[in-house]
Amino acid sequence: MRLARTFTKAALLAAVSCLLLAAAAASQPPSGFPSFGQPPAGGGDEFGDSRDAVNLTIAPSATKAAPGGDLVIVIVMDHQPGWHSWTNAGNTPKGMAEFSGAINTTINVKAPDGSPLTVHSGYLQWPEVHASKSDQGEGVKDYATFTGRAIAYIPVTIKPDAALGKISLDVTVDFQTCDDKTCKNPATVSEEVVIEIVGVASLASSPGTKASESDMAGFDATVWSKIHTGVAAPEIVKFGAFGLDFEVNAAGPIGLLLLCLVAAFGGALLNATPCVLPVIPIKIMSLSQHSGHRGRTLMLGFAMFLGVIAFWVALGGVLAGVSGFKATNQLFQYPAFTITVGIIIAIMAVGMAGFFTVRLPQAVYMINPRQDSLHGSFLFGVMTAVLSTPCTAPFMGAAAAWALKQTSVVVLTVFLAIGLGMGLPYFILSAFPKLVDRMPRTGPASEVIKQVMGLFMLAAAAYFVGVGLSGALVAPPDPPSRMYLWVVAAFVVAAGLWLIWRTFGITPSTVRRSVFGALGAAVVVLAFGGVARLSDKGPIDWTYYTPQRLADARSAGKVVVLEFTAEWCLNCKALEEAVLRNQRVASLLNDKDIEPIKVDLTGNNVDGNAMLSSLQWAGIPLLVILAPDGREIFKSDAYTIDQVVSAIAEARGDGIDTP
Repeated sequence: MRLARTFTKAALLAAVSCLLLAAAAASQPPSGFPSFGQPPAGGGDEFGDSRDAVNLTIAPSATKAAPGGDLVIVIVMDHQPGWHSWTNAGNTPKGMAEFSGAINTTINVKAPDGSPLTVHSGYLQWPEVHASKSDQGEGVKDYATFTGRAIAYIPVTIKPDAALGKISLDVTVDFQTCDDKTCKNPATVSEEVVIEIVGVASLASSPGTKASESDMAGFDATVWSKIHTGVAAPEIVKFGAFGLDFEVNAAGPIGLLLLCLVAAFGGALLNATPCVLPVIPIKIMSLSQHSGHRGRTLMLGFAMFLGVIAFWVALGGVLAGVSGFKATNQLFQYPAFTITVGIIIAIMAVGMAGFFTVRLPQAVYMINPRQDSLHGSFLFGVMTAVLSTPCTAPFMGAAAAWALKQTSVVVLTVFLAIGLGMGLPYFILSAFPKLVDRMPRTGPASEVIKQVMGLFMLAAAAYFVGVGLSGALVAPPDPPSRMYLWVVAAFVVAAGLWLIWRTFGITPSTVRRSVFGALGAAVVVLAFGGVARLSDKGPIDWTYYTPQRLADARSAGKVVVLEFTAEWCLNCKALEEAVLRNQRVASLLNDKDIEPIKVDLTGNNVDGNAMLSSLQWAGIPLLVILAPDGREIFKSDAYTIDQVVSAIAEARGDGIDTP
C-alpha cells in the first residue's frame, strides 16, 4: 500500500505538470503561422493571408455511409487567376524548380481515438502539379505549383461493425499562395467533417449529399482494391547520421515496430548528449550507495525508468493534442519554461550536494527529489527527460517528425519507444548493481563527488536561466546575447577549484592528489577556454535568417547553407564546434558563392519556425544545403565534415540545372 501511495503521488505530480505544459503551449503556441480563423480587425472582407487568393473547401464525397463502406475526403483549392500555391514537400517534377522559402501545402486528417473511421493518409492523392513562371527573388523560373481548380483526395473506410450515428473527422490544410512577384502570408484552414453512419436500407432511400462527378473525376478508384486487400501504402522514413544513411518503411505493424526500434535507439543516444551527461554521474553515485541492497536498487532504478517514460509519453500527448505544438524541443522557446527548468535544477543541485539543510513544511517533502525515495527517483527521471528535450539524438528526430503526422496512437507509441530507449540504461544499471559498485558510497570522498557534481548542476542551472533571459530579450533575427556563459563558467571553475582543495584536505596520497588535482586544473582551464571560444564571433561570417535575406542569396545564385540552432540546443553548439568551425568547412562557408545563414530559434522566431516547418522537420539541430536553383542537396541533424564538404561540392557542381 505504501508503495502504491508513493507512485500515486508521483503520477499525480507528473500529470499536473504535463497539464500545465499543455495549457501553456495551447495559450501561446510559438507557431510559424499567424493566427487564423477570423478576418483582420480592420473590418474588411479580406483575411490578410493566402485565403484571399484561394477558395478552399473541405467536404466528404458523401455525407452518409453504411458500415463497411468507403468514402473520400475532397479538398478543393480554387485559385484566383494569376495565383498559385506551393506543392506538397518533395513533389517537384523533373524540369521544375522548388522555391527554397516556400511553405509547402500539407493536409492532415485525424479521426478520434477509437473511431470506426480509418483514414488512409498513405493513399492521399495530390492535385496535378503545374509549372508557374514567376520571380520569387531567385530570378524567373518555372516553379512546381498547384493552380486553377486543384483537388486532393483522401480515402476513408468505415469498419464493418461501426455503430450507427454521426462521426466527425478533423481536417487541417496549411498552404501559401503567390503570384508571379509576391507571396501572401501562409494560412491554415481547419474544418470538422461530419459523416453519418446509417443502415444499408436507409442509405438506399436517403443517400445524402454527394460530391459532383466533375470533382470526383480525378480520383483514382484503384486504391480501394489495395486498401481492401490489406496492401499498406508505403511510409518511407529516411534516417541519416554521421555518414550512415538508411530508410524504413513504417507501413503496417512490422514497419511500425522497426521504426520504434530505431526511435528507441535514438532515445538511448540521448543519454550521450551534452544535455543529459551532467546528471548521469549523480544517478550512478546514488545507485552505488544502495548496491548492497539489490531489491532496493532495482526499485529505485525502475522508478527513474518510469519517470523517463512518463515524461516522453506526456510530451507525445501534448504534441499530438495541442495545435501549433510541433517539435520536441519547442518548450524551450518559452523563456519562462527555460528559466523555470533552470531554477528547479538549481534547487535540486543544492539539495543533493548538501550545501544547506532547511526544515520545510511537510507538504514540500511529498515532492522532495531525494533519490533514495521512490517518488524522488521518479521525479529525477522526469527531470532527466526534461533536460534531454533541448537535444535531438541521431535517428530520433526523423522518427519523431514522421510520428507527428500520424494518429495520436502512433504518436504515443513512437514517443513511448523513445522513452523506453532513454530510460533502459538506468534500469540495467539498477538490475546489475555490480556495474556501479566501485563508486564511493559514504565518507569524505562521496561528499566531495556530490559537491563537485552539485556545482556542475548549478552551472547547468545558470545555463538554462541565462538562455531563458537571452531568449526573452532577443529580437529575432538578431543573435542572442551570450554573456550568461561567463556565469556558467564561474560555476565550472568553482567545481574544479573545489575538487583540488578538498582532495588535498582529505587524502595524503601523492598519487590521488596528483590525479584529482590535475583533473580539477583541467576543468578550470577548459572552462575558461570554452567560454572564450563559445562567446566569440567565430570564423564564419553568418547571415541571420529572414525570408528576404534568403531570397537575396537565392537571387544572387549562391549555394545556401542553413544552420538551425538555438542557445538552449547543446547538440547544435557541439556540431557547430566540431564540424562547421573546422578549417575546411569554415573556409568553404566564407567563399563568395556560398551564403551561410543561421536560423536562431532562441526567441519566438516566427519566420525561423515557419522555415523549419516548411522543411518537414521536428526539432533542431538541423543543417540544410540548397543548390542555387533551390533544390535540397543535403539535410541532416547529425553530420560530418566530409558530408558537408561533399554536399557543398555537389551543390556547386550542379549549378542552376534542374534535375
